[in-house]
Amino acid sequence: MKKISVLLLLATITLSCVSKKKYLALEHENGEIKSELQKTRVEKENLEAKFARIQTRVDDYNNKIMSLKENVGTLTEENNSKLEVLKEGGVISNDAKVKMRETLKNVDAEKLSQAKTLKDSMNLAVAHNLEKTINESNMNEDEDFAVNINETVVMISIADNMLFNTGSYRLSSKADKVLQKLADVINSEPSLDVMVEGHTDSRTINTASISDNWDLSVLRATSVVRKLQNKFNVAPEKMIAAGRSSYQPLVENDSRKNMARNRRTRIIILPNIDKFFALMADN
Repeated sequence: MKKISVLLLLATITLSCVSKKKYLALEHENGEIKSELQKTRVEKENLEAKFARIQTRVDDYNNKIMSLKENVGTLTEENNSKLEVLKEGGVISNDAKVKMRETLKNVDAEKLSQAKTLKDSMNLAVAHNLEKTINESNMNEDEDFAVNINETVVMISIADNMLFNTGSYRLSSKADKVLQKLADVINSEPSLDVMVEGHTDSRTINTASISDNWDLSVLRATSVVRKLQNKFNVAPEKMIAAGRSSYQPLVENDSRKNMARNRRTRIIILPNIDKFFALMADN
């Protein structure tokens, strides 16, 4: 009996020693696992912080790239609208120059070769557009109606019998057909200024309403201007009415035929080149 008790005691002590050793080993292993876990967490936090810094730098770079693109776009737009002051006077933007070059592609090569300066090229482009408009208006030339285009100036001479009765400044009924065509040309281009000149022959006139040829020439010019404004919607700020009396004859006033030629209304169409190209740039 005593022998059995001793054996049981020895077994208990042996088991206790083995369990404690295993426990300590597990404790140690657990400590190592916890340490590794902590290390992993620290590394994860460091990686997240590093990623956040990288992302911030990426965002900064992207913002800089977007800002540069916006600046490039703004600079391009500013450059295109930048006005160049010409040596000959006037200004033109890069946008307008592009449109002008497109127009010049349709200009006769011989005429184009004569353009020595940018101002010459501008004049050619304006003249080309005006000539095209005149041709499309079906203004047929005859003895009573003549069109002359000199560079950018269009001069239209209309015999007085197409607009007025003899010695009168009141427009006749047949004047509307002529003035309608004229208005179509003027209204086709917003940059045009128009001078309407009245011309008489050398015969003197003096009536209750007309003092002399100065009066007659001015009154005829203002009659045309008023009709263009009131009936054909030509902007009044684009027009000038002027009287030349008998002092700019085409021929000598030595015959009825010649006097008839000198009695005329001259329409001078003057393109405002700066305004013309400013309008081109806006389109």
